Amino acid sequence: MPSDKVNIWYCHYLHCSKIDSSYNNLVLLWFLTVVDNCFIVKRFLYILIFLCVGFSSVAQRLLLKNMTTFDDKRIHFGFTLGINTVDFNFDHYSVIGNNPKFDRENLENVNGTIIYDTMAIRADIPRLVPGFTVGIVTNLRLSESFDLRFLPGMSFSERRLRYNIPIADVNNTGENNYYSIKSTFLDFPLLLKYKSRKMNNQRPYIISGVAYRIDISKTGQEDLVRLKPFSLSAEAGIGWDTYLQFFRLSTELKFSFGLDNVLDDGPKSTQPQVYTNAFSKLSSNMFVLSFHFE
Repeated sequence: MPSDKVNIWYCHYLHCSKIDSSYNNLVLLWFLTVVDNCFIVKRFLYILIFLCVGFSSVAQRLLLKNMTTFDDKRIHFGFTLGINTVDFNFDHYSVIGNNPKFDRENLENVNGTIIYDTMAIRADIPRLVPGFTVGIVTNLRLSESFDLRFLPGMSFSERRLRYNIPIADVNNTGENNYYSIKSTFLDFPLLLKYKSRKMNNQRPYIISGVAYRIDISKTGQEDLVRLKPFSLSAEAGIGWDTYLQFFRLSTELKFSFGLDNVLDDGPKSTQPQVYTNAFSKLSSNMFVLSFHFE
């Protein structure tokens, strides 16, 4: 046995003879094992150095910030692409006879179903239909944390109403499981954006504001459910700014809640009135997933 190991064990013996501690014994035994396995120590050191170099290079990449002066601009522009879904908030009459417009003298016959004033007519949108949104971004810097944003654009959407009675439409004599309302909106949202502190190339934010919409789709006098073209909405959402090398990409989720009644007068007398008379109020809601390129 080499002399250096004998000396170590001898020191260990003297130590144990003076201090009777199992903890110290375990520590010394671990140290001796490490010394005896110098090859393992060297390998561990090589791995540790390799990991330190790797983490150092990753950290340097994370600290490489893109577009450091972009947020200092007083005003900037961009464009947006998005996916939307549109829904209704339904306010039904408890029974259709509570609607003052219901004609008790001339009861309607809808595909063999007589509509009485005691009937509760209900409608719903069982499945949301995705639409498309495109627009322009105009951003005004107010302070380090606040921006004012105007995002005029156009949205294409569809709502499919399903009733608890058969659907009879003189414009579509086939079997109808739902009634489709297609809309093309001109959007004029004005939003206030609050931004958190920038973290490397990321920056979360929240937005809120109002939006004015104009439905420019053709609404015929024979539509079963006719909507007013103008509406006002309150909007709120969250987003995440990502600063790339040449532009900023913002991913945003936004909810739009209708504030007014968009239900218009019923159709011509050639169409059943029950599908409009079932509602006391309709308000339009929209959910939008947007991608802003600025």
